[in-house]
Amino acid sequence: MSPKARQAKSKARLSAYDKLLNEDSKQKDEKLEIFIPNGPRLGTNVIDSIDVSKAFGDKLLYEGLNFSLPPNGIVGIIGPNGAGKTTLFRMIMDLEKPDKGEFKVGETVKVAYVDQQHQDIDPTKTVWETITDGLEEMELGGRRLNSRAYVSRFNFGGGEQGKKVEMLSGGERNRLHLAMTLKQEANVLLLDEPTNDIDVNTLRALEEGLDSFAGCAVIISHDRWFLDRICTHILAFEGDSTVYYFEGGYSDYEENRKKRLGDTGPKRIRYRKLVG
Repeated sequence: MSPKARQAKSKARLSAYDKLLNEDSKQKDEKLEIFIPNGPRLGTNVIDSIDVSKAFGDKLLYEGLNFSLPPNGIVGIIGPNGAGKTTLFRMIMDLEKPDKGEFKVGETVKVAYVDQQHQDIDPTKTVWETITDGLEEMELGGRRLNSRAYVSRFNFGGGEQGKKVEMLSGGERNRLHLAMTLKQEANVLLLDEPTNDIDVNTLRALEEGLDSFAGCAVIISHDRWFLDRICTHILAFEGDSTVYYFEGGYSDYEENRKKRLGDTGPKRIRYRKLVG
């Protein structure tokens, strides 16, 4: 190849590279939006926990658990691992039964929940196939969307949509989980650790999506900053088999907890022994 031809080829490569950098820069500057379609309109009765008790072996997770989910509220569930937070979701979904008490679900309630373990997800399918069932168009919130555009809202670019589920990282699986949950057009969302390992753009988009959501959301999370920005209520697993339901955000709850229990830091979780 002549020097002139090599120079021309080199310039073409640099030009192509500059174009890719510019496209990447534009993509990063674009604001990520997560669209959460609203389900049926909620009535005044959403989900009520009435004197619910649950044990694991001889350990009492909680007893006499009472709360009522607010129709347009965002409830943050906090507490150490092993306290029974995911078990609460599974009881709401009737996947497990309480030992005592009951959950009453309102007639207009449609719940969206994808198990954190993703047990029903085929690992050999691609991200796009898993979220969209292989359909090029989706109907959400009364409008038709290009399915690839919907998947891209969860920060899956064109190439990433063809990635096999079995190859996903923890953060990618969480974004997949979110996309599957939010497409169900529900009016009550149960989100189990949705912020784990997700990037800042997706986190902010999720906050804004929840802020404009017309239904009720219940969110298990260890991200106190995230909860402080979005929550209207807190359901706190405080140890000693007790759960405290608080109307207000996370900072207000912390102030309330310190007044009730003293200025104590995190402790190893303790359970009361099951009696009888």
